[in-house]
Amino acid sequence: MAVVIEKYSRVDSNIIDELGKYGVATIHEAQGRKGLMAPNMRPIYSGTRISGTAITVSVPPCDNWMIHVAAELCQPGDIMVVAPTSYSDAGYFGDLLATLLMSRGVKGLVIDAGVRDIADLKEMGFPVWSKCISAQGTVKETLGSVNIPVVCAGQTIHPGDAIIADDDGVVVVSKDEAEDVLKKSQHREEKEAGIRKRYAAGELGLDMNNMRPVLAEKGLKYPDR
Repeated sequence: MAVVIEKYSRVDSNIIDELGKYGVATIHEAQGRKGLMAPNMRPIYSGTRISGTAITVSVPPCDNWMIHVAAELCQPGDIMVVAPTSYSDAGYFGDLLATLLMSRGVKGLVIDAGVRDIADLKEMGFPVWSKCISAQGTVKETLGSVNIPVVCAGQTIHPGDAIIADDDGVVVVSKDEAEDVLKKSQHREEKEAGIRKRYAAGELGLDMNNMRPVLAEKGLKYPDR
C-alpha cells in the first residue's frame, strides 16, 4: 500500500543543532558504533556538514514521482532521505528538485541511488550524499510512500530521526536516543581534546594506555632492544 504520513514526531531542533557540532565519526562511536550508512554514500562535494530531521521517501527503481509528493511535506530543517525499493543507480535528483527543496528549507538530500547536475548543485550550495552520480533519467509512473520507515544504505531510518552528514559519511540517530547520544558525543569530544593535547606534547599512546604489557603478552618482540 502506498501511503503518505503527514504527522510524526521530530527530534527537537536544539538537539539537532547541537549534534551538528560533532562529526559523523564522533557520533557513530558515541552511540556504540551503530547508525553509519554504507561507505559508498559520499558527498557530491566536500567541505559540507549538515544535521537535520529525516523526511523519508520510499521510491520504486528509476521513478522519482514520490520526491515531488514528499516536497509538499518538507519543513525547514529537514533532510530528505530517499531509498529505492530495489537496486537503482538512476539519477533521481538534479538542480530543479534542489531548487524546490531549498525553497522549503530542506538542508540536504541523502539518497541510496544516483544524482545528476552536480556542477549546478555545487554552485547552488545544496548538499547531497549519494551512492553514485548518474545522468540516467527517471519516470513518474509508480507510487511509493512518504514518511514510513525505510532502509537506506544499510540503516533503518524513521521519519523524524536525526541525520548528520559530513565528509566521513552519513549517520542516523534514533529520535528516541538523540538526547542521550548528544551527551555521549559531548563527553567523547571532551575526552578526545585531552588526548589530542597529550599527543601534541609528544606523549605516546603506548604509554598513555599502558599498551606495552598487553603487546608483550601477545608476543610482540623488539629484537634490537
